[in-house]
Amino acid sequence: MLAREEVVKYLRGGYGETTEAAARERVNGYLEELQTTQRYHMYRALQHPFYPILRKTEKIPEQPHFALDATRAHRVVYASNHKSHIDYLVEPIVLDDSGVRPPLIAAGINLFGGPLGLIHKYVTGAIPVRRNTKDPAYLVTLKAYVAEMLKKHDLFLYPEGGRSYSGELKPAKTGLLHAALGSSERNLVILPVAVAYDLVLEDHILARQGIKKTQRPFTRELAEMVRYAVGYRSRVFVTFGAPLPVSGVDPESRSDVLAFAKVVRERIGSLYKVLPTALFAASMKPSTTKRDLETRIDRLLEALNERRANLAVTSGRGAVEAAAEPLETRGIVVYSRGRFRVRNRSVLRYYAHTIDHLLETPGRTH
Repeated sequence: MLAREEVVKYLRGGYGETTEAAARERVNGYLEELQTTQRYHMYRALQHPFYPILRKTEKIPEQPHFALDATRAHRVVYASNHKSHIDYLVEPIVLDDSGVRPPLIAAGINLFGGPLGLIHKYVTGAIPVRRNTKDPAYLVTLKAYVAEMLKKHDLFLYPEGGRSYSGELKPAKTGLLHAALGSSERNLVILPVAVAYDLVLEDHILARQGIKKTQRPFTRELAEMVRYAVGYRSRVFVTFGAPLPVSGVDPESRSDVLAFAKVVRERIGSLYKVLPTALFAASMKPSTTKRDLETRIDRLLEALNERRANLAVTSGRGAVEAAAEPLETRGIVVYSRGRFRVRNRSVLRYYAHTIDHLLETPGRTH
């Protein structure tokens, strides 16, 4: 890895480092932090500590043959939207259940504290990523490390960079994608993946914060997740798309990488499963009769059908029947005297925003 062109350039002072010794020390420090190992024979056993949460999520794969076929012939980088901390568990398990060995996975460095960090580093093969850093030593080391890892392993990454706090599909960041494109792997493809939940475990936490202001310790977030896991049940759809070839994308061209990242985001968005809770939330008024709500959802479904959205239901009646009970149980809406009323506006808005990308005006930039 230290022989890669970008690293050699940094070591020789190409990024303003004072001495080669100082530069090498910084690179080696970051390299030690990034190093990870996947022990596949221990991987399935990880489900047991998380069983109380995983048993409450019905995992539904869609089109897993795209992943199975791609891994037989290509080096694969999976690119997924990011809804929940349990994405890191659910999506690799769905791949494993479908006969595909789980790839290494890029995860925020905040997940690497304590015992869970040891599991990530020495069992799951998760790569700790410092998001939003501009330190050239780190960026050069990360790019080189990803390129070297792709010689032997597939990789799973989240182009949004982190979970969506508003519910909407965020613009794609280019850091890890750029590193993968610059790996010189001739057989590389990007495989889009979309993950969607009827109910997101952290919905109240995310919606309350609205935007990500600070990076909180994962132990604190985990404690909150456990609290909201009481009574929690949900389906989770993991939808795989056709692989995108990277031939023709110049990794040294910022415009090429940005354009490709936009294509990846669009593919992920088109795969996203439109679930009853999202339709209900997007059509709900502060107080709405059941019939009016069904009519409003029917109109929304017509618009989504025109955009060839991946729909879980085809009628307003079906959406209301499927969504009403879980949203009531979650404390988001209440039904009384023939009307649905909003109890938690911020969480309802979170679910409404999950399908905003499917209703965007064509040509809108991100």
